[in-house]
Amino acid sequence: MNTVLVVDDEPQILRALQINLHAHGYQVVTAPNGAAALLAAQTHAIDVVVLDLGLPDMDGLDVIAGLRGWTEVPIIVLSARHGSLDVVEALDAGADDYVTKPFGLDELLARLRAASRRAGPQTAEPLVSTAEFTVDLANKIVLRKGVPVRMTPTEWSVLELLVRNPGRLVSQQQLLTAVWGPAYAKETHYLRVYMAQLRRKLERDPANPAHLLTEAGMGYRFQP
Repeated sequence: MNTVLVVDDEPQILRALQINLHAHGYQVVTAPNGAAALLAAQTHAIDVVVLDLGLPDMDGLDVIAGLRGWTEVPIIVLSARHGSLDVVEALDAGADDYVTKPFGLDELLARLRAASRRAGPQTAEPLVSTAEFTVDLANKIVLRKGVPVRMTPTEWSVLELLVRNPGRLVSQQQLLTAVWGPAYAKETHYLRVYMAQLRRKLERDPANPAHLLTEAGMGYRFQP
């Protein structure tokens, strides 16, 4: 059963899609704004995203950019914006498909099936291991030398986003927006505090980390 994240600020649309998609065999996670969507994409195993562009807290294009910073999950834009420029901007930002409102359920279901086929089969959540610690992404567990490490929800959210992007730079803004929300996109001191906590818990030498690396002025990188 595929899981669809539906992002729309209209409660009646969220409710209607939740009922209809569930009736057609989908699990449905809903989000009324961009910040909730980015958080839901991290905390649930999402197979497809259905995204409205006109959200109350940020433009849907920013949500696409936030998702594309760390995941290749198919994104279907579902928007009242009909202009060709809007379609081009969404596709260029990383969306896979574009459906205009009003829409037919049969058409949306066909687009969902096509997006799922293009994405291919979903693999099991991996265990990510380093010389010092192991992260179990499926069960949200961190082990150091075989011993469970207690993580706060925020520490886990930061670590998970980094671990899901091994070797890649994750920008400060991507981390702040995904973990705390768009209103905190400039609060870089939050990251310094939480990265220091993670290093104390996971690194052999927190002052000289081997796995949770800082890219000065840009962001952070997980090195397996």
